[in-house]
Amino acid sequence: MTGKQRRQQLLDVARSLFAEKGFEATAVEEIAQRAGVTKPVVYEHFGGKEGLYAVVVDREVSNLLDRISQGLESRHPLGKLEQAADAFLGYIEEEPEGFRVLVRDAPGGPGGTLRSIIADVAAQVEYIFEDEFRDRGYDPKLAPLYSHALVGMVELVGRWWLEAGKPSRQVVAAHLVNLAWRGLGRLQPNPKHKGRARKPS
Repeated sequence: MTGKQRRQQLLDVARSLFAEKGFEATAVEEIAQRAGVTKPVVYEHFGGKEGLYAVVVDREVSNLLDRISQGLESRHPLGKLEQAADAFLGYIEEEPEGFRVLVRDAPGGPGGTLRSIIADVAAQVEYIFEDEFRDRGYDPKLAPLYSHALVGMVELVGRWWLEAGKPSRQVVAAHLVNLAWRGLGRLQPNPKHKGRARKPS
């Protein structure tokens, strides 16, 4: 193999192991053994497990964000939400190992990688809410709250859907957007919390 081919092979092997076992449970020895190389080869290309993991995650994040960015072509906000949800689910459907890497444990604490990804994806769809809020006379400063809520909903449903395997991606996307859009259609500009205040003890 050329150096470039070996690097790609190690990335593919590591991606499968990180998806299967998580970062902490995957050893450099196991990556090297499955790739048919010695440990020093892994260190030569990536400097260690952390460096290899970082490259795997960067590739997956770029893939996901590219899909969402390319999908946001509709001029209508409902179409944009549908395309964003479908692009996210399309990534889950076509790159299940990559998605599992992103939602599993990561260095620096559980969910660290996923939190940064959710923030990046939410930023991609935030302007949809800003435009819609302005048109409806709502406060556009609340757009980040709603974009994170939508992306978080898609991510959580995506985890369930990856294991359930049904219904189809298009059906899942349609129902997610139906919930988000119908809720947006009847959105109150200044909702009030109606829970009963607790009396001080």
